[in-house]
Order: sequence, then structure tokens, then C-alpha cells
Amino acid sequence: MAAISHILERGAEGATLGQRIWKSRIDYLFLIPGMLVFGAFIFWPMIASFYYSTLDWTGFGAHSEFIGLANYAELLNDEFFYSAFKRSFLFMLATVPFQMIVGLMLAIVLNNKFLKLATVFRAMIFLPVVSPVAVIAIVMVLMLSPFNGPINGFLIETHLVSRAVDLLGSPQMVLWTLAGIFVWKWTGITLVYWLAALQTVPDELYEAAKLDGVKTWQVIMHIVLPIVAPFAVVIGLISAISALNVFPLIQATTQGGPFFSSEVMEVYIFRTAFAPSSGQFPRLGYASAAGVIFGLSIMALTILQVIAVRRVRRKEAENV
Repeated sequence: MAAISHILERGAEGATLGQRIWKSRIDYLFLIPGMLVFGAFIFWPMIASFYYSTLDWTGFGAHSEFIGLANYAELLNDEFFYSAFKRSFLFMLATVPFQMIVGLMLAIVLNNKFLKLATVFRAMIFLPVVSPVAVIAIVMVLMLSPFNGPINGFLIETHLVSRAVDLLGSPQMVLWTLAGIFVWKWTGITLVYWLAALQTVPDELYEAAKLDGVKTWQVIMHIVLPIVAPFAVVIGLISAISALNVFPLIQATTQGGPFFSSEVMEVYIFRTAFAPSSGQFPRLGYASAAGVIFGLSIMALTILQVIAVRRVRRKEAENV
């Protein structure tokens, strides 16, 4: 009888969805501003992009022609599209592992409560994160210059190279150079994520390991890493999405050059829509189709990582 009365009470509390919404109407009122912003800047652009992808439209003027999926069919035969698409995910694979490993190593070192000036080192590592991308791009172009850049000067003086290396002008090296700049800029935010994950390790485990005479590397391998491992999936997802949104850095440094060797998907979409090559007209509809495909790819990556997070949590629950 007690169970039946409890069920009846739950049904009375929320008999219908409308009643539950009305009961929490004040709470939902506070969600309206955020929903309006989400709809205006995220939901509507997604719908508009798909609509524009079905048009043959330059983006200038009102004249446009509905062509269905012709833009998507043309993309399948566009070598520049495939190269930019592959380059985007190659850039992600080149940066995310280094970013996560370096960030974790720094977090383990700076999480030590007895380390002097730990907060100062944290601030120094995080400083590039809050620095404007445009400023970083200009500074890096000057520092990496093959003519009078200090980095090339150092390499020549230390006899590591015999002549200046054009790190941002070489088709073979430009993408890896940009990857290094990206890792340097964003490792600070990954450090913050790992520091938050390390706070979940109970202090009692450190104290017990110290009393048992366990070495530091053993504590890290057998205590710290198993506890923070589930956070790696979430941190990896955030880092991967960040690595795929690298337009500001590349546009401010190389603009996709030289010879399109650093053109990722975002730069390709921008070039097609607003800054086409000489002799061509802007193609906003075609660029929108490329954006839709790229967006769906990122969405698929996100879904896969969400599934991975759920599986990790499920295994943790089973072990408990």
C-alpha cells in the first residue's frame, strides 16, 4: 500500500507535462534569454546554412537559383575540399595528443601543494590562452621570419641548421609549425581541465601511499591516472573541437598558404564564400554545403565521444 500511495503521489505531483511546466514557470522564464540567443546565433544559422547549400548564390544580390543537392555532388569531386577536410583532422590528430599529454604532465607537477611559486607558473602557462590570436599571429610571424627572426638566428648560431628555414613558408613544414603554435597557445586551458580532474583524487590516498613508502611515479601510475582517466574523454572532446576551429590562427598567419598547404576546412569555406581565387565569383551556396558537411562530421565526432563517456561511466558503476 505504501508503494501504491507513493506512485499516486508522484502522479499527482506531475500528472502532465503542462502541469510540471506551469509549476516551474518562473524557472523557465529565466531560460528565455538564453534560448533566444541560442536560437538566433546557433539554431537559425544551422537551418539557414542548409537552405543556402541548396542554392546557386554568390551571396551578393537577391538573385539565387534553387539547385537541390548539386553543390554536394560537386563537392565530392573537389580535390581542394578533400585536401582541406583531411588537413583539418590531421591538424586535430597532431595537436590534441600533445596538448593532453603536456597538459597532464604540467598539471601533475603544479598540483603539488608544496611547490613554491606554483600559482605563478600556472599563470605563465595560462597567459597565451587569454592573449589575442591576432597578436600571437603577428608575433609568431616576426619570430619565425627566415630573414631576421630570432628563432632562425638561434638555430643558425647553435649550428642546428646551416641556413634559415622558412617555417611558415614551406609547404612541408607550415602545418606542423602552426600545430606547435596552437599547442603552445591552448595547453594552458588543458592544464586547467586536468587540475580540476586532479582535485577529485582524495588526499587520503596520497597520505596512505606516503606512509607505505610508495614512490612518486607509482602513485601517479597506479592511483592518480586510473582516477582521472574518465576525464580524458571529456577533455579530449573539448580539445578536438577546439583544434577543428583553428580559423583565426591560420587566417592571421598564412591565410591557408603557401599553395593551400595550410588550408583547413574553415579557411576553405571562408575562401570559397568571401575570398575566391582570381577569376572566380564568391559562392556562398557552395561554401554553405561544405560547412554543412564539416558541421555534421564534428557532430558525429561529438556523438562518438559522448557514447565513449557513457561506456566509461557504466564500467565504473559496474566496478563499484
